[in-house]
Amino acid sequence: MAIFKGAGVAIVTPMHEDGTVNYEKMGELVEMQIAGGTDAIIVCGTTGESSTLSHEEHLDVIRYVVERTAKRIPVIAGTGSNSTETAIYLSKEAERMGVDGLLLVSPYYNKATQNGLKKHYSKIAASVSLPIILYNVPSRTGCNILPETVVWLAKNVENIVAVKEASANIEQIAKLMSLADGQVDLYSGNDAEIVPIMALGGIGVISVLSNIAPRQTHEIAQAFLDGDVKKSCELQLKAIDLVEALFCEVNPIPVKKALNLMGMEVGPLRAPLFEMEEANAARLEKAMKEYGLLV
Repeated sequence: MAIFKGAGVAIVTPMHEDGTVNYEKMGELVEMQIAGGTDAIIVCGTTGESSTLSHEEHLDVIRYVVERTAKRIPVIAGTGSNSTETAIYLSKEAERMGVDGLLLVSPYYNKATQNGLKKHYSKIAASVSLPIILYNVPSRTGCNILPETVVWLAKNVENIVAVKEASANIEQIAKLMSLADGQVDLYSGNDAEIVPIMALGGIGVISVLSNIAPRQTHEIAQAFLDGDVKKSCELQLKAIDLVEALFCEVNPIPVKKALNLMGMEVGPLRAPLFEMEEANAARLEKAMKEYGLLV
């Protein structure tokens, strides 16, 4: 059974001006997402600036979101690492806190061979009983999880059940689903590809766009799930300019700027990420106005 279907938000981690985590604001964001129809919350992923959170902060944020969400929708924790032992530690702690699933990014910087990926993920999965979503984003990690590897893991490791695909390689994703025999749940990792990936058998998206447009993103995925592909496609195309603006600088720089433009006051980014360049910020604001998020 899928951890969730539809649109899950890769939620930002709001900060105070001094750079500490703003838990009160995080609570507001959780409530905004649930009220907006989001189907799951993915906490401490790339969008949540997990790479600059300490282990203590990482786990505190997960704990807070689990408690605030209170089982109203699934919570999936990003616990991946380029260190297998670190990923095991974070995953075991997240399971103890009551999350509904784990998102495990492919090992970055030191990378791994395909056989190494099988061993890495198998060891992590053996340490927990939670369902696991693999996260393939080679543009950020330098490590591509090949279709054959994803399928081997899904068929040989009971609790590896899904993959978030952000390779932007539709041919590779099609090959994955042709090999999967229905044993891999597929989520789009790119907001511009929700419909194309669902057309290949995907069941939803893990979304950046959902941070600022939860209802609209949910509707793109839900329309497809309901069989209204025409409506889903129309909604997808309507969002394209905004999605492009949200990725005109590295994520999560633009989405945090967007939330601040909306008055959500999610605060600054942690270095080495910094405020958007003025021209890109103007482009983002224009796209938000055209989409109806700002007046």
